[in-house]
Amino acid sequence: MHRLDIATARGRSEELLVTLGLAGDADTMVRDHSAGMTKKIGLAAALVHNPRLLVLDEPFESVDPVSGETIREILHRRTAGGGTVIMPSHVMELVETLCDRVAVTAGGRLLAVGATADVRAGMPLQQRFLQLVGARRMDGGGLSWLDTSSGSD
Repeated sequence: MHRLDIATARGRSEELLVTLGLAGDADTMVRDHSAGMTKKIGLAAALVHNPRLLVLDEPFESVDPVSGETIREILHRRTAGGGTVIMPSHVMELVETLCDRVAVTAGGRLLAVGATADVRAGMPLQQRFLQLVGARRMDGGGLSWLDTSSGSD
């Protein structure tokens, strides 16, 4: 485990299991956990050797709000301690509150990159993202049946 001695690896693993609410399930096979629990297990495995660069795949997906807050705190501590976290997310509000820098990609193209405030260009990141990717708006076209309160036919 990245040249960690066994005592350090075991101690860190135990701390991570407790912090992420996994201690009671330490002997359960990963495949037997929910998607949210699996995300937390993956995060614990990635953190145990305390990497300077942490690459996470949508770490908040399928995670309950309490666990999500714990993960936020862990990521803040990792970056405050000089580490870098790279993570994709489709939730712009999350990106806006967590990230110092952001890159917007669509269709394999890099559309914007820089400090989050600069990429936002004075608008909420969600709106800026939609502008950058050229998202079309419904503007009253189609689904007019949703505008009635009559319920199902």
